[in-house]
Amino acid sequence: MVTFNSILIVGCGNMGGAMLAGWLAGGYAPERFTIVDPVLPAAPDGVTLLRTLPEARFDAILLGVKPQLFADIAPTIEPLAGQAVTVLSMMAGVELASLAARFPRAAAHIRIMPNLSAALGKSPLALAALGLDDDGRAATTDFVAPLGRSEWVDEGLFDLVTALAGSGPAFVYRFIDALASGAEALGMARDQADRLALATVEGASALAAASDASAAELARRVTSPGGTTAAGLAVMDHDGVFASVIEATLKAARDRGAEMAAAARGEA
Repeated sequence: MVTFNSILIVGCGNMGGAMLAGWLAGGYAPERFTIVDPVLPAAPDGVTLLRTLPEARFDAILLGVKPQLFADIAPTIEPLAGQAVTVLSMMAGVELASLAARFPRAAAHIRIMPNLSAALGKSPLALAALGLDDDGRAATTDFVAPLGRSEWVDEGLFDLVTALAGSGPAFVYRFIDALASGAEALGMARDQADRLALATVEGASALAAASDASAAELARRVTSPGGTTAAGLAVMDHDGVFASVIEATLKAARDRGAEMAAAARGEA
């Protein structure tokens, strides 16, 4: 039976910290969490922070180390990943087969891909697993619910999901910055352009989340024939350049995930 009453977080950087913040904000007791991180200055009140791996038993181990360190650190963690222990990984490119090979005694292996919005309970969360039955999947879905909206996906799509939902916020931030930079270039003060660009994207995202209409349909509703929005969209849509740039961006991120997976398998 999969349980998450005690969780060991190995490596608590930006993403691990965002997930922990989301769980705590969602009402999870801080005593459920233990962090092992050699450089983290401090942990939230009530959360245990260690510099080296403990000998205690935990229900689940969440791996938040850099993928490049996985092969070196896995043997030190394996003694803690015994029977009835669930191993979760947020490491990009590290496949379930690699987790199972490194932690063969673990009861289940789960890949999870959130983004930093987990701290606000607004993250998309991609999940894929080995060794989970329906009850285990339900327990996992409940466990991550405070972090945002979860989706169980075929692992073959995980690199693409990582590109879209994991790396996606950086692409959105770059778009916000581009909106502000464009307004600045056309004569607006930068601080004002920053505020207006951010408020525009925030409001548009909130409306899209609350609407039953697709993003494409919402764009159509905003656009009056021959109006200002139509003039701007004509530039974005010309020869499909904008869509092509986004597709190429996602492809590059996806392909890098595949390269990292090959490296984790020892193929590169």
